[in-house]
Amino acid sequence: MDVGAYLSRIGYQGPTEPTLETLRGLHRCHLFSVPFESLSVHCGEPITLALPLLYDKIVRRRRGGFCYENNGLFLWLLRALGFCVVGLAGRVRNRFTGRLGPPRDHLVLLVRLGGQRFLCDVGFGDGFLEPLRLEPGLEQPQEGGTFRLGLAGGVWALERLRAPGEEGQLLYTFTLEERELGDFAAMCRYHQQAPSSIFACKSFCSLRQPGGGRLTYMGWRLLATQGGVRTETPLQPHEIPPLLQRAFGAQLTGTLVPKDQDIQPPPEGEEMGQLPPTD
Repeated sequence: MDVGAYLSRIGYQGPTEPTLETLRGLHRCHLFSVPFESLSVHCGEPITLALPLLYDKIVRRRRGGFCYENNGLFLWLLRALGFCVVGLAGRVRNRFTGRLGPPRDHLVLLVRLGGQRFLCDVGFGDGFLEPLRLEPGLEQPQEGGTFRLGLAGGVWALERLRAPGEEGQLLYTFTLEERELGDFAAMCRYHQQAPSSIFACKSFCSLRQPGGGRLTYMGWRLLATQGGVRTETPLQPHEIPPLLQRAFGAQLTGTLVPKDQDIQPPPEGEEMGQLPPTD
């Protein structure tokens, strides 16, 4: 795996010393270049959390992935550049069901730098653009919204605020227990098949656009958001593969089966913290 090729893939041309400036630049470039997507699930491409496979998919084949893929490979890049970074496990609030996912539902990154800690996440779709200081109660405005981290009983919560000082919308929770990429193998399989997972229920590909916009393919639709205005364009099946290549740079190796199925609430055991079965 080659650091230079990875940096070229995300269009990063800045300094590579492990500084906050570098971290911010890498984080931004990654989100503008590597889609958040579930296409492999709907193309018959099993996802395995082996770094060489993730590198081949994201860097060589110029695809994207879900959190374990995008953040897993970004973790490797940051370590290769000399950053002190670890993986953490989170639970995402599903915007369709309003409920938290199972344990290890999400992979996020924690970077220690200059006596401070920063939360990084390039695998969450419409999340924060630049790393967030890990400081409870601090409102952190940036392009795309204002974010705040809370802490209660050892559990951190990430919120997005509509306006400064207002009640936030919960995005996900996480703890500071360090995790390796292999710890997410069971949940990686789960997200490829569970009816309570957006990745199994919906074929999608989403990429942040300059100026705070976002372009998203989902099912048989193309959704574009810019300046608070959202447009929706219906798609015919034959239009989808060329659109994915043109808009997201995604050239599929398998036949995509579009899907936009309702997401089921997770069974009680999953929501309460038991790891769901994956077979």
